Amino acid sequence: MQLVVLAVGKVKERYWRQALDEYIKRLSRYAQVVEVEVPDMPAPDGAPEGVRAQALRAEADAIRKHLRERDGIVVLDRAGMMWSSEAWAGQLAQLEQAGFGRLVFVVGGSYGVAPDLLAQAHLRWSFGPITLPHNLARVVLLEQLYRAYRILRGEPYHK
Repeated sequence: MQLVVLAVGKVKERYWRQALDEYIKRLSRYAQVVEVEVPDMPAPDGAPEGVRAQALRAEADAIRKHLRERDGIVVLDRAGMMWSSEAWAGQLAQLEQAGFGRLVFVVGGSYGVAPDLLAQAHLRWSFGPITLPHNLARVVLLEQLYRAYRILRGEPYHK
């Protein structure tokens, strides 16, 4: 199965890149992981709602350019479903068995994900009600994918 992390914004700091690379390496035993970064569309702090909505639309358009017809789309969304690691492993197994060509995990920008792109998602996944920096969310995503594969295969994972 190919897993695509489709994220708004670029990873610039070396420590985030190292963490991401470590989990991509670990995941390579179970799946091919591809990262795709699209530009974020910044709007100044306190920008009117219309400016933020325009930025969201532009980011959604950039994301859609990388989606394929048979993709299973999972959007990270604070309002999405929350699962324990074990329950998430079950969800991942179901997604893998659903016949998708790839699983695409969308990590939105600072304003989230456009409503019409959220509506396209096959699954909306929340790491909880907290707000995470986008680079940290990407690391958590990869770690949880790795943990899920370990769980599904009955392999130990450090506590």
